[in-house]
Amino acid sequence: MKNLTVSLSILIMIINGSCTQYEKADLVIINAKVLTIDKDNPAAQAVAIKGELIIAVGTTTEISHMIEKGTTKVIDAGGRLVIPGFNDAHVHFGPLDPDYIELRYTTDPSAITEKVKAQIARSKPGELISGGHWEHEMFTDKKWPSKELIDKVSPDNPVVLSRADGHSVLVNSYVLKASGITKNTSNPFGGEIQKDPVTGEPTGILKENAESIITTGEVKVQRTKEEEYARLWQGYLLALKEARELGVTSIQIPGSADFEAYQKLQKDGELTSRIDIGRSLTADTMILKEYLVLKKQFPGEGNWIRFGYLKAFIDGTIGSGTALMFEPFTDDPSTSGLSMMPYEEFENMVIAADKFGFQLGVHAIGDKGNNWTLNAYEKAQQVNGKRESRHRDEHAQTLIMSDIPRFAQLGVIPSMQPTHCISDKKFCEKRIGSERAKGAYAWKSLADEGAMLAFGTDYQVEPLNPMEGLYASVTRKDRLGEAGQGWFPEQKITMEQAINFYTLGSAYAQFMEKRKGMIKPGYLADIVITDKDLLAIPENEIMKTKVDYTITGGKVVYAKGR
Repeated sequence: MKNLTVSLSILIMIINGSCTQYEKADLVIINAKVLTIDKDNPAAQAVAIKGELIIAVGTTTEISHMIEKGTTKVIDAGGRLVIPGFNDAHVHFGPLDPDYIELRYTTDPSAITEKVKAQIARSKPGELISGGHWEHEMFTDKKWPSKELIDKVSPDNPVVLSRADGHSVLVNSYVLKASGITKNTSNPFGGEIQKDPVTGEPTGILKENAESIITTGEVKVQRTKEEEYARLWQGYLLALKEARELGVTSIQIPGSADFEAYQKLQKDGELTSRIDIGRSLTADTMILKEYLVLKKQFPGEGNWIRFGYLKAFIDGTIGSGTALMFEPFTDDPSTSGLSMMPYEEFENMVIAADKFGFQLGVHAIGDKGNNWTLNAYEKAQQVNGKRESRHRDEHAQTLIMSDIPRFAQLGVIPSMQPTHCISDKKFCEKRIGSERAKGAYAWKSLADEGAMLAFGTDYQVEPLNPMEGLYASVTRKDRLGEAGQGWFPEQKITMEQAINFYTLGSAYAQFMEKRKGMIKPGYLADIVITDKDLLAIPENEIMKTKVDYTITGGKVVYAKGR
């Protein structure tokens, strides 16, 4: 080994006796620009992998010694950027429905009519027509849609179309009639049945808890068990395909999902993203005990399918005008949003679940909703004692300035989705005014105060593509681009910070920062190679960046063009 420069990681392996000279790798990446997210070794040229783990990080010369001809797979990155796999900390992941009507980025409401009409032509009378991701602030008239938009093409089918945030739905008269919703129907607690200000008739828009009173009256499609299973299975495969093509190697699902389905996917070799699955937050002792059993079945020590956190909602969204605010909405002074439950009930729920040792996550959008969340977490610490709970504030979208330091002080993780900023900024100031908007999507202020952020997408509310989140983080500009420094540019962060929050930050949120989220010896080999250098390209190239390779657990699960 004379005249050979040996990297620290390889030297440690030799000292520990884990290799006689150079351990031979199963897979190596050479000639790369490696952003490791490891502050002790921030950059490298090459990576060696054996089994599911990274075994060395160093120069191309060093790592090349670990190649065994005919056995080791070699990826020559040709100078491309190599980063840890993206870890989506908040993603509503599950099987995709091939019949779902996609309405994202719709600007002309008449397109909704035409898409519903087309889907009904392929459906049977009485069959449910579902779709969503519409955003009325993107419509040319910026008005809420109404049932009249779809009634004329759907007299014999129930239609339910979710708003992009999932906190409001548009339904047709068929559904209103089946649900018994009339001008005389009262709003449920934490919900709103939107009504025409002149006639008093329901418009077809149902917000928050009002969605729970819907009865579609649908006629079930007659399929055999085999057909239903095949359709569902195909949906899972389509979802996982989308994830790996976008470099998403880890997924944290807020709320329930089917553990057994993912177990079967893993058994069949089809699981290409690691999965955390949680359950709904409750104060019911019997249910919490059942959760403990499930947590033991899918422990945090596992690397693939794990029990996640318990999720609750405290409010709605800015877009639907249902986020819980301290003061009334600027554009609608009649309301300051909706709480999903009284504060006392919420606090008791948090204290009860925290006592059992669960990690908790609360959907909080408005400044009051976020304040309540922090208050409940603080109360749980006072009652149950402080521990490494890493409770999460899911979204943390609008904060009063005095609450920003409390995240680090309480050890609460702001689990945030950067694309919400660039989707919502077009109406945020209209809803809450410029002064309150200073505390909206405050990534940099939170990080500067010492909070550990975790990034995700809130898919399917937003696209799953991490590149859109990275773009939002460093620009705070519309997806089509715009002049200037971006919306409240003082909250922009660097690309390296954004990647950190999307990898190591998200791993920290799931107690895995010591084995995932960095390109470092001993860490899980979840790695992405991009076709552009995200650290160097102009901002208008970020969302055009594609993933060339996705590696999960040491296996190439996606290679562009193959």
